[in-house]
Amino acid sequence: MINMIIALPRIEDARGIRSILLKNGFNVTGVCTTGAQVLSQIDGWSDGIILCGYKLNDMMYSELHDCLPSGFDMLLMASQRAVNDCLDNHIVCLSMPFKVHDLVDTVSMMSYAVTRRRKKAKHKPGERSAEEAALIQAAKELLMSRNHMTEEEAYRYLQKCSMDSSTNLTETAQMVLAMFH
Repeated sequence: MINMIIALPRIEDARGIRSILLKNGFNVTGVCTTGAQVLSQIDGWSDGIILCGYKLNDMMYSELHDCLPSGFDMLLMASQRAVNDCLDNHIVCLSMPFKVHDLVDTVSMMSYAVTRRRKKAKHKPGERSAEEAALIQAAKELLMSRNHMTEEEAYRYLQKCSMDSSTNLTETAQMVLAMFH
């Protein structure tokens, strides 16, 4: 589920946009009229989409964008003139008036991007603990001294053995250390 907030100066307009998105299968988490309300609602979230008007009751869209954490995308819904001023600042724009399918397609595209970022972040390899790094370093040093390898050759050897045996690098380092001791 992607967190989505609609922020427009008139609550009726925001509720209308929410209704359109809900009918098209999106989950709208909140409706706001101020940037402060948006920032309050997203506190603790890692990502999401903010659908925003050009000027909210307490700040401009650009000020809100500057306050958003890095995982958030913004869709600016504004006049063509305002959209022209907004180019090249990592904000997706939709000029008003717009057709419902343009809004739905744009939000779908943005949702896909958020989902893709989440998947990439999940598959990122984790950091090694100091203990694991020490094991790998000890195995490299052993290979370097006994087999006259450079550090890079020893590391590549551990990597290859790890892939060949379908074990992680730490387990391979443990096996190398166990064989020589």
